[in-house]
Amino acid sequence: MEKVSTKMKIKVIQEKCQGHNRCFVVAPDLFELDDYGYSHEVNEGRVPPGEEEKARLAIKNCPEQAIIEVEE
Repeated sequence: MEKVSTKMKIKVIQEKCQGHNRCFVVAPDLFELDDYGYSHEVNEGRVPPGEEEKARLAIKNCPEQAIIEVEE
């Protein structure tokens, strides 16, 4: 059986982020907060293998829909 490599990438749209920090609560390894409490993706938005479900949860939980999945 061939192993499938999933490469997920996310992005925080800064103009939409209001600093609710729900993404950071559900996926602290994927986001960091700046001095004003706004979220930014870490690791250039690359989601490590096994963290995809947390990334999707962060996307779903953002009330401003400021997090998107991007194609590589």
